[in-house]
Amino acid sequence: MSAARAATLLALSLLLGSPLARAAPGDSYAAMLAYLTASQISGSALNGSAGAIALNLAAGDQNQQANLRALAVGNQASVQIHATQQQRGNQANLPGIAIAGIGGRALGNAAGLISINQASGTANAQLNTAGITLAQQGMRATPADQWLAGVCACAQEATPAGPDPQGSGTRLYSATVAAGAMHGMQGVVQLNQIAGSNNVTANQLSIEAGPTPR
Repeated sequence: MSAARAATLLALSLLLGSPLARAAPGDSYAAMLAYLTASQISGSALNGSAGAIALNLAAGDQNQQANLRALAVGNQASVQIHATQQQRGNQANLPGIAIAGIGGRALGNAAGLISINQASGTANAQLNTAGITLAQQGMRATPADQWLAGVCACAQEATPAGPDPQGSGTRLYSATVAAGAMHGMQGVVQLNQIAGSNNVTANQLSIEAGPTPR
């Protein structure tokens, strides 16, 4: 057995033995040879963090992620965010097993503006936007209908490049947040979590504030 093959099988066996993947058919030799994608945030990652936190984590092929923020302060402040995510004509094998998980004490007691994109799979699009306007003399912000029209997240389906590596067409997809993860978070939290293929998710936040009343 080559060193690369041995390393692959060892990494796969460790992953399938983790709490996030115990449902995977780890005893099957076909499963060991399957196309597996896994993204995991665990332990004490970002525990107690504060401020503006932006996290993009992807496992697989042709995934698109973006965290966009804009802040405007002034007499007549205005904010606009425009984003477009597109794919055309891509080919990829769809994973037999796709796992996205947040576990342990990850992100516990974090505070602030927290935006997370986590994907495991193929041809997924994820987008978080946050626009904040603080106008001193009245609010001069983009109307809600124009705001939503200016933000687009779209992905075209990736054409399978070959047969299912397991041969049966059966796939296992799992997206989880453990009970102890993200506990005690405060502030604004945006979370897109995907396990699978050809999915589109987006969180859009708009805050408009004028002068403080006296």
